[in-house]
Amino acid sequence: MNGYNTLLARNTENAPKSIGPYSQTVAFSHYNNFSAQLPIDPKNGKLVVGGVKEQTKQCFENIKAIVESIDHVMSDVVRITVFVKNIKDIDAIEEVYKSYFPTYVPTWTAVAVDALPMDAMVQVDALISNGEGTIPNAPQSGDLIKLTNNTANAPTSDTTTQSVAFSHYNNLSAQLPINPKSGRLVAGGIKEQTAQCLTNIKAILESIDVPFDDIVKINIFLKNLTDIEVVNEVYTTFFPDSAIARAVAYVPARTTIAAKALPMDALVQIEAVVSHGDGTPPQLIEDRHGLIIEANNTDNAPKNSLSTQTVAFSHYNHLSAQLPIDGKSGKLVAGGVKEQAEQCLKNIKAVVESIDHAMSDVVKVNIFLKNIEDMDAVDEIYTSFFPEGIPARSTVGVAALTNDALIQIDAVVANEEGTPPIA
Repeated sequence: MNGYNTLLARNTENAPKSIGPYSQTVAFSHYNNFSAQLPIDPKNGKLVVGGVKEQTKQCFENIKAIVESIDHVMSDVVRITVFVKNIKDIDAIEEVYKSYFPTYVPTWTAVAVDALPMDAMVQVDALISNGEGTIPNAPQSGDLIKLTNNTANAPTSDTTTQSVAFSHYNNLSAQLPINPKSGRLVAGGIKEQTAQCLTNIKAILESIDVPFDDIVKINIFLKNLTDIEVVNEVYTTFFPDSAIARAVAYVPARTTIAAKALPMDALVQIEAVVSHGDGTPPQLIEDRHGLIIEANNTDNAPKNSLSTQTVAFSHYNHLSAQLPIDGKSGKLVAGGVKEQAEQCLKNIKAVVESIDHAMSDVVKVNIFLKNIEDMDAVDEIYTSFFPEGIPARSTVGVAALTNDALIQIDAVVANEEGTPPIA
């Protein structure tokens, strides 16, 4: 019998067929990674009739259909990410969202972007716990529990949980630059707002006795991409946070995304994925203690002093977003979106192969496009890297990308061997 976790890609007729080469859900170990759901009626393959409420409901109906098709329930959802065309629609979206989570709310990220596939008003992405794991014919601790946490030292909301841990990961709600005492945006500009976002993340982690350097992945949503240098200046005052991390110059994997708008008209919002070495009950002591973070960079892909190309913990590798930069020259590759998409995926492949993995280990891909209409051209290249269309996928259109690129791609990769305990 195979003693390792395996990828499990699944699709159901009760949710829309993918509009590209990807699966509705890919399970690996203790998580189901969903493709972002558009407001498509699965019966006719078209956007549902109506406004943002109707579209939001259809997105969640599609998520629910997939969740139920794999014998799970909506309370197994750990994280929800909402991409919306108009930030003013967030209140209406939250109203629908809460009807699907009457007793428990997952972690939450909401961001307005410039475009969505099929010109939809809203798209919803989800991460779902998978208690039974994916070792063939060998259910793993199927009764693992979620650990939810809120602290008064960070902003609270009745629509989100600050942190939801399941198995070996803590998933945090995206943090806005809100002063938790006043409930308002912190005074100042991008520098002060960035510091407040990171301070809120740190407060949440301290409330659950987790060090700041246990963060494995950071996603930064910026209203003005030109603010990134100021953000980086603040960022380096938080990372690395400990003497051990400074000794090895550890920084998490990172993705930066241009937002059309953010809640409360904020300039920045930051989301974090955090390792959870203790696991969640009833994982056995010998299975959960002493796991280490394994950070890796290769010369075969572009390097950045503020991010690690890939950070592994337990059964997942989290990759930094890859731009279409030639690793040798450090410059944007020549050509259009096809050439740029190919370079992004070559960089991902180089990172994946540098840790003795293969592209078939990729469970989730996130694509950020300057022009959403380029998706068909991107798919031509994409299918040569993923001929079986297995990874789950999310695609959004953004106004700008670093280096004035046309495309940026990040990925989550399975890590069947796990990470070793401290010797």
